[in-house]
Amino acid sequence: MTINYNELKELLNAIAGTDIGEFILKSEDFELTIRKGSVNPPIVSIAPPVAVSAPPAVAPVVTPAAPPPAPTPEPAPSPVDKKWVAITSPMVGTFYRAPAPDEAPFVEVNERVRVGQTVCIIEAMKLMNEIEAEIAGQIVEIAVSNGEPVEFGQTLMWVNPE
Repeated sequence: MTINYNELKELLNAIAGTDIGEFILKSEDFELTIRKGSVNPPIVSIAPPVAVSAPPAVAPVVTPAAPPPAPTPEPAPSPVDKKWVAITSPMVGTFYRAPAPDEAPFVEVNERVRVGQTVCIIEAMKLMNEIEAEIAGQIVEIAVSNGEPVEFGQTLMWVNPE
């Protein structure tokens, strides 16, 4: 089974309009888990099986260590001008400003963009997903560094609409 960006976007929009709290889609190739209302990203761990032996005659007393404090997500900076519009990430992945390391970025600050123009790429599960501007205007800020991981809904760029 394969799923493309548009199908994933449709699925996310459909789930957003319901009271479903968790959705899991599995196939032989991948597993997709969507949780609504979760502040922290899911933690995935894979551990090898552990052999269990008989307990010792006297069990040592173990005091559990205090768990580390949960990281608090940083809120997206508010635009300096209230009319600015955010271009946000439609998925979790890695942000790239250019189609290849040795090529020019898709857009620069102060550059004008049109609706449908590719402004960056988000790499997710080894797939390069072109992110297009949904509004025409001038790029006033690029909020993410090249090669930086991004979360779903994270602001990538601010646009001053025309």
